[in-house]
Amino acid sequence: MTDELVKQLTLEEKVSLLAGQDFWSLPAIPRIGLRSLVMSDGPIGVRGTGWAPDDPSIALPSPTALAATWDPAMARTAGRLLGQESRRKGVHVLLGPTVNLQRTPLGGRHFECYSEDPLLSGEIAVGFVLGVQDHGVGTTVKHLVGNDFETERMTVDVRIGARALREVYLAPFERVVQAGGWGVMSAYNGVNGLSMASNGPLQSDVLKDEWGFDGVVVSDWRAARDTVGAALGGLDIAMPALENPWGDKLVAAVRSGEVAEELIDDKVRRVLRLAARVGALGAATEPYVEQLDGDSVAHDLAARSFVLARNEHYALPLEAAALTKIAVIGALATDARVLGGGSAQVTPPHVISPFEGLSRALPGVDVVHAVGADPRPFLPALPQPTEVTLLGAGHRFEVPAAAVRWIGDLPGAIAPAEVTGLELRTMFTPSESGEHTFAVSGFGSFELVVDGHNLYVGTLHPPGTGRADLLLSPREHRAIVELASGVPVEVVLRQIIQPGLAHTVSATLGHQGPGVSADGMIDEAVALARESDVAIVVVGTTEQVESEGFDRTSLALPGRQDELVVRVAAANPRTIVVVNAGSPVLLPWANDVAAIVLTWFPGQEAGAALADVLLGVQEPGGRLPTTWPRREQDCPIFAVQPRDGVVSYDEGVMIGYRAWDLTGVPPLYAFGHGLGYTTWTYETLAVTATEAVVTLTNTGARTGREIVQVYAGPSGEAPSGVGPRGVLPGRPQRWLAGFVPVTAHPGETVTVRIPLPERTWQVWDEGWHTVPGAYAITAAHALDDPRLTATLSL
Repeated sequence: MTDELVKQLTLEEKVSLLAGQDFWSLPAIPRIGLRSLVMSDGPIGVRGTGWAPDDPSIALPSPTALAATWDPAMARTAGRLLGQESRRKGVHVLLGPTVNLQRTPLGGRHFECYSEDPLLSGEIAVGFVLGVQDHGVGTTVKHLVGNDFETERMTVDVRIGARALREVYLAPFERVVQAGGWGVMSAYNGVNGLSMASNGPLQSDVLKDEWGFDGVVVSDWRAARDTVGAALGGLDIAMPALENPWGDKLVAAVRSGEVAEELIDDKVRRVLRLAARVGALGAATEPYVEQLDGDSVAHDLAARSFVLARNEHYALPLEAAALTKIAVIGALATDARVLGGGSAQVTPPHVISPFEGLSRALPGVDVVHAVGADPRPFLPALPQPTEVTLLGAGHRFEVPAAAVRWIGDLPGAIAPAEVTGLELRTMFTPSESGEHTFAVSGFGSFELVVDGHNLYVGTLHPPGTGRADLLLSPREHRAIVELASGVPVEVVLRQIIQPGLAHTVSATLGHQGPGVSADGMIDEAVALARESDVAIVVVGTTEQVESEGFDRTSLALPGRQDELVVRVAAANPRTIVVVNAGSPVLLPWANDVAAIVLTWFPGQEAGAALADVLLGVQEPGGRLPTTWPRREQDCPIFAVQPRDGVVSYDEGVMIGYRAWDLTGVPPLYAFGHGLGYTTWTYETLAVTATEAVVTLTNTGARTGREIVQVYAGPSGEAPSGVGPRGVLPGRPQRWLAGFVPVTAHPGETVTVRIPLPERTWQVWDEGWHTVPGAYAITAAHALDDPRLTATLSL
């Protein structure tokens, strides 16, 4: 069918289908039955083409949390929910998931990637992609390839050897293609001297020709910069319309003979094939898929992802009947960070904080909050209903807190050209007399007026700052004003927007009331902890620490949170620390607290899921998808420092736990680590070249969930002659070969079969080659907790 449709199109029409007509969509051609294809950011929610305060988006836990479930079936459920959300919002293609590997814990989008292991990343991605596609919604697995850090990401050239590319970095992409994924997104960076948007050896030769990928390759936004290079290099869709290199330029390149029209036809066929798959070509269709309850999925996924890293003397679960007073401490206990910064952000319908979740779950218990230490460098948005006016257009709407942010379509479907500015207006009644701090953050020119007094007029960023830096690196200005308790004042924040640029907006009116000093806040928290049965301290990162657009500079918790934990633990031996971070942070006090629960960025149901886990209603089901270090200097791969625009992956295949094994330095928490509320005995292990069969028993008193992890590695001396070049560079000591989640009742014995793919035994050396010899196969609770080992000879 697509061949006949392509023949009906003019060259100009064909080329129009290969580039964005705006920020998020491709154009329609009604005479061939083609409707506009609409894309939207993911991967934890579906934002849609713009920001609509009356149409929020379900916010699931972060990708690191999804990988921490080690459950492809759960990933498919998450995908189905977002496919359902995509359909509801009129979205045909969800931009995700991200399968770049967690090469260094400093990676700014570490939270948006699944794992440091290619097998785990690939299997979770397959579950997610198939779930989204169950609804007839496409995905674009991203970012092909080597976008494992943010520093100089637009221009950096990543040098990766052929073996590491095949065995590690390309492996999750290949797995998704094998499973039938419909889309791939190419990265900003270059690989081995070629920009990825123009990288024919990888996008055409490997992805399309060798792997047989029949879907579309879409650029990351503004990653395509070379008209002919991108056309010849395997790219199919260049996004968005802004600064797009195709259009008339590509038409001219075809007419001049620089680009063959047959190549354009192939790209158009791929776009039409995608349109047919998502119901945007011909008669509109939508497959029937059972509808899911978003709150329920978000809650269950969060609980299953939480990793119980430490649980001394069975501090958890808590016994509700024995509690009279609980101290819930930390700024993030009431202002939960439920998602990471950058393109992964959505506006959820609600957020349940840890304090709110525990208060709801313990109606007869005195649940008291103290800030203790506040790591947030920016003041939080004034938490009260605020009227927003789009100046020039006159459109008004209300938001629950004084903050607005969007990329793409404007609220009310207002044209960007109509908008000259933005106004946030609210009446604020102080509950305390004294010095109140108001803050402006975002980008553009601002005017802040409180009670008729101008507190700020100016621009936060220097002239010439790029739009991406404006969006991903907001700045803040604070002003102090004396206010009286109970006396209402009008607060107005106006933002001037340059003509035609209202498609990208960020403005926040922050506020902080009179309060005690930083020392006083910690003293207050310590006093509360001392008089409580249990102290629950919530610590974590901020959007200025973990976000798209920049890499982290340190793994330390920001602010004085470490000091807070140490002092609270000294005051109350029953101190439970909840770590609200999307990626590894240092926990120097880990051995001094009763329990540690890692919650990642847990989505909109954060506090409800946390309460269930702490009280034993649900078991913390997560296992670490990445290694957590004891010290920064222990990390085998750490800093990201391009030299002359180049980052060389000299470690080859030795990343993640494979690299840790070489150093011999034990991390704080190993890959696969995670405790539960029951115990397991591994009874037997039998292995063939295609599967491992494990029998295990739940020997505890509670129904529980275990992740059976199977690792493989050379047993004794490995052969040296493999492949046409007769070389076998160092193989890892062990690598993840398979895994499966298991649930069993107390005393129940179960047997599971874990497939071992052919790649378990292969290396890349100008082709895939099986390495003969003896292998040690281990069934483990975690990488550092082996239970049974068998030997297999190939």
